[in-house]
Amino acid sequence: MMFNRRKFMTTTAATGLALAAPGLSAPAIAQGRKIKLGYVSPQTGPLAGFAESDAYNIAAFLASPHGENFEVVVKDSQSNPNRAADVAKELILSDEVNMMLVASTPETTNPVAGVCESEGMPVVSTVAPWQPWFIGQQGNPRDPSTWRPFDYAYHYFWGMEDVIRVFTAMWDQLDTNKQVGGLFPNDADGNAWGDPENGLKPGLAEAGYDLTNPGSFQNLSDDFSAQINAFKSANTDIITGVLIPPDFTTFWNQLRQQGITPKAVTVAKALLFPQSVEALGDAGHNLSSEVWWTPSHPFKSSLTGQSSAELASDFTAQSGRPWTQPIGFVHSLFEVAADVMGRVDDPTDGDLVAEALAATDMETVVGKVAWNGAGVPEFAAKNVCKTPLTGGQWRMKDGGYDLVIVENGGATEIPTGGKMEPLS
Repeated sequence: MMFNRRKFMTTTAATGLALAAPGLSAPAIAQGRKIKLGYVSPQTGPLAGFAESDAYNIAAFLASPHGENFEVVVKDSQSNPNRAADVAKELILSDEVNMMLVASTPETTNPVAGVCESEGMPVVSTVAPWQPWFIGQQGNPRDPSTWRPFDYAYHYFWGMEDVIRVFTAMWDQLDTNKQVGGLFPNDADGNAWGDPENGLKPGLAEAGYDLTNPGSFQNLSDDFSAQINAFKSANTDIITGVLIPPDFTTFWNQLRQQGITPKAVTVAKALLFPQSVEALGDAGHNLSSEVWWTPSHPFKSSLTGQSSAELASDFTAQSGRPWTQPIGFVHSLFEVAADVMGRVDDPTDGDLVAEALAATDMETVVGKVAWNGAGVPEFAAKNVCKTPLTGGQWRMKDGGYDLVIVENGGATEIPTGGKMEPLS
């Protein structure tokens, strides 16, 4: 599908969408043809929850004062890495985009970034921990001496070190035996998180927690008895991992059928979205996960001037759905694109765009984005920018679920709304 400003203005004029004028500078190409952005995300398949806000964010971008200079060509990865690579090639070779944007888990970000790097196409990615993104694209992920920076691919999000800090800080608020069971599928995320040297295990051990990893499994599994038996044998009080939503639902139902209730279940990916937790009914109460963006985050958009709270509220007003974490990060991709293209004389020159991308230093609705190496190991400093991470629990409220931040030690500017509570 292709969005353009005229189509958006025609179809949404009745909605009363109001966006502030941020006064961005217009790129030189604004006098000629529009700048063409490619955008890839998992709009269908098991990862579709990550793309729920895509249409809203793209429409809002094109309706912003700077949006008239742009055209956005959107492709669905279908939650499939091979499809992600194929559509990236289409965008570059057939659609002739000037810059690529991609979001939502290594299954989409990595193949798209890899194609862009090989084709000399500037690409910005987000919503994937930086280690699976950077290390996962290396020719030999297990040999750090061979790791090399990228010339065209740039990424911003948090890392494994951040999620380890957040998870253990949440668990430290509870009385547990510090025995943790891990659920790691055989995909880019699962292999990175479950890696015995670079994944969760060393960091958890340093914090005093022991991880039981029963081994990887295929996505969309229907039997988790091996994992459940391993966790029972290890007497685990805590369960963690990084699963797609359908797999967590299957696991959680099978665990509960055996009458097992851990003291904490803190799972990445599967527990990010309200619809995923709502599908569990009452069984979702006090499940926990990492939190990368909420309406209470103290940042605002450089495109529209909206605060995080205003952006989330507008999404709900337009869609009738609760806010969801990817809203802020998908919005920020277009903030970065507008900022970069506003600093190049010729947006059709991929090398110039890549140079401008590397020099980015801006405030966005998810915080500061600048590839200045802050908090990133030297080997990834050129291509990775870190963003804040907190931790939260889902609490039943008025028949629905509310995500309450319960840990903010690494991002104290983001307020907490309560303390970690044990499952019951």
